Amino acid sequence: MKKYINKASILIEALPYIQKLRGEIIVIKFGGSVMEDSELMKSTMRDIVLMECVGMRPVVVHGGGDAISAKLTSMGIETKFINGLRFTCDRTVNVVDDVLHNEINPEIVKAIKAAGGKGHQLSGKKFLKAKKMFTTCQKTGEQLDIGFVGDIFHVDTKHIFEAVKSNMIPVIPPLACDEKGQVYNINADIAACKIAEALKAKKLVFLSDVPGILQDPKDEETVISTVKTSEVETLIERGIIKGGMVPKVKSAVHAINAGTDKVHMIDGRMKHSLLLEIFTDKGIGTEIIK
Repeated sequence: MKKYINKASILIEALPYIQKLRGEIIVIKFGGSVMEDSELMKSTMRDIVLMECVGMRPVVVHGGGDAISAKLTSMGIETKFINGLRFTCDRTVNVVDDVLHNEINPEIVKAIKAAGGKGHQLSGKKFLKAKKMFTTCQKTGEQLDIGFVGDIFHVDTKHIFEAVKSNMIPVIPPLACDEKGQVYNINADIAACKIAEALKAKKLVFLSDVPGILQDPKDEETVISTVKTSEVETLIERGIIKGGMVPKVKSAVHAINAGTDKVHMIDGRMKHSLLLEIFTDKGIGTEIIK
């Protein structure tokens, strides 16, 4: 009998969060090695379908770094990262486009369908507008050309709103086009932030290979539970936020300033971490707040 009471207690704990988030858009950035584990993929998509079933409006933005790197290697194309961004030549952008649209995206949609949900393939090329992006050399300050990597300047939200209003779960790869139709590779973290910003999402959740922002990068037990946007620059200066985490966190701050309530960074390798972060009194990762 006790185990049934415990189950009921869990549901009661979740109730106020379900009530608060009913009808709200939650953007979930899905990436890292979580995508390579088929069981974790299925489990995560089940969690997202559950969120939709209780009235939330989840929007999935996915990466595909490992699969893209593997495909490039098989084709003899060098993989190179500059300041956490993939250098994208003309051959690379075609591979990125192919892998994201024809391999990863359909797999996620299939997993959502298998869990009883309605996944909806929605290409970023249709509604994300970008311009060529440069990055800065940290030593010299010079602008570095990183190829066909884009910076999103406009999100046409119409297609996303149409999907969620039809009880579908949009699944979006991080690709965009410029005014001339040139395809650009977009950092998936930044794309998720831009989309959350445009949608005025209630929450933005990053599911990745790390449990959050760490006080000590070598110790996963040193998760900083809460970070205020005003503290971000100091944490960057101290080297606590560094590498690929810098553009992610800076973009998250922009999303919060645009109206997103909270940004959560959690360990997608932990089963049901998404539900534990959203539906329980004590979250398990880092939350970034105003």
